[in-house]
Amino acid sequence: MKYLFITLCCFYSFAQAQTSKSSNRYKKIHQKAIMADSHNDLLTAAIEKNLLIDQDLKGKTHSDLNRFKEAGVDVQLFSVWCDGDKIQPYAWANREIDTLYAVANRNPQKIEIVADYAALKKAVRKNKLAAMFGVEGGHMIEDDINKIDLLYNRGVRYMTLTWNNSTSWASSAMDESKLKNDPSAKLGLTDFGKQVVKRMNQLGMMVDLSHVGERTFWDAIQTTTKPVLVSHSNAYALCPVFRNLKDEQIDAVGKNGGVIQLNFYSAFVDSTFKNREKIFLQNKQAEIKELIANGMQKEYAQAMVVEKYKEESLAIQPPMSMLLDHLDYIVKRIGVDHVGMGSDFDGISASPRELTDVTTYPLITKALLEKGYSKKEVTKIMGGNLLRVMQAQETK
Repeated sequence: MKYLFITLCCFYSFAQAQTSKSSNRYKKIHQKAIMADSHNDLLTAAIEKNLLIDQDLKGKTHSDLNRFKEAGVDVQLFSVWCDGDKIQPYAWANREIDTLYAVANRNPQKIEIVADYAALKKAVRKNKLAAMFGVEGGHMIEDDINKIDLLYNRGVRYMTLTWNNSTSWASSAMDESKLKNDPSAKLGLTDFGKQVVKRMNQLGMMVDLSHVGERTFWDAIQTTTKPVLVSHSNAYALCPVFRNLKDEQIDAVGKNGGVIQLNFYSAFVDSTFKNREKIFLQNKQAEIKELIANGMQKEYAQAMVVEKYKEESLAIQPPMSMLLDHLDYIVKRIGVDHVGMGSDFDGISASPRELTDVTTYPLITKALLEKGYSKKEVTKIMGGNLLRVMQAQETK
C-alpha cells in the first residue's frame, strides 16, 4: 500500500509538471515570435488626452511603452491620424511623428524608430521596440505627392489611401457605401491617385487598403506592383459593415501576396454590437458633448466615456472567439500566410472583452494553439506575415 501511495504521488506530481509545462508553452511561443502590430493609435490618444506614452498609463489607454514590452510586442507601426476636418493635416501628422521621436530620444534603450527591415531586426535583437509610422488617411498629404517622400523620410512605411473621408483622388468605404447608387459620383482612384500608389511602390511604402471604397480597392490592386497591406479590417461575410472586406477582396489580397491585419473594434467583429453601443452612448451624450466642446475629437470623447464606465462597457462587448472566427475565415479562403494583427488599440472605444489592453496579446497566441494552429503558423500570424510584406516593399 505504501508503494502504491508513493507511485500515485509521483504520478500526480508528474501530471502537475506536465500541465504546468503545457500551460506555459504558449507564453514561450509568444515571447519567441516577433510580434508585430500594424495599427495602434497611441500617438493620437496621447495628444488628445495630454499624456506621455513613456509613463504608466494603465486605466487611461490601451498601451504605453512599458506595456508593449510586457505584451511581447516587438514591432509597432504607430498610426498617424486626424479626421478629415482637421485644418493643416500634414502639420498635424508631423506633430504626431515628433511625439514619438521625443519618446525614442528619452528612452533609447527601450524603443528605436527604424527605417528598414535590417534595422528592424537589429532593434529586436537588442530587445527594443522597433517602431515605424503608418499615415491613416491620404488627406494628410494635402494633394501634394512630394509630401509622400517627406513623410517616408521621417519613417512612414505605409499610408492608408483614405480614412472615412474621401480625398480628391480616392473614394473611401464610408462615402462609397452612401454613393454606390449615384451614377454621377466619381468613385475609385483618379489619375493622380494612381500616381500616389506608384510613388509609394517606388519608395517602398506599403499601400494600405483599409478604409478605402471597393472601387478604390480594385483600382489600387490593379495599379500596385507590390504586396498590399490591409492594416485593420475584418471579414464582411461575418460582420457586414462597410469597413470589412468582401470575399472577392479577400481573395484578391491573397493573389497579390498581401496581408489582412485583424481589427479589434467590436463593431467590426460582431454585427450586433453597434445597436448595443448606440444605446450605451446615447445614455452618455451629455458627457461626450462636453468633451467635444472642450476640443476633443469625437472618437476620443467616446473612448473616454467607455473607460469611465468600464464594467458597463465590457458587458456589451463580444468575446475574443468572434475575432478569431474572422481569422479562421480568412485562413480558409486564402491561407495562413495572409493574416495578422492590426489591433487599432487606442483608436477604438470597444474591443473583444478579453482583450482589454496590449498586455492581453498572449491570450491570442494561447487561443490559436488551442484551436490547432501550429507553432510555425502562430508565428506567422503574430507578426511574420506582416514582416514578409514589409520586406517585399524593399525589392526593386
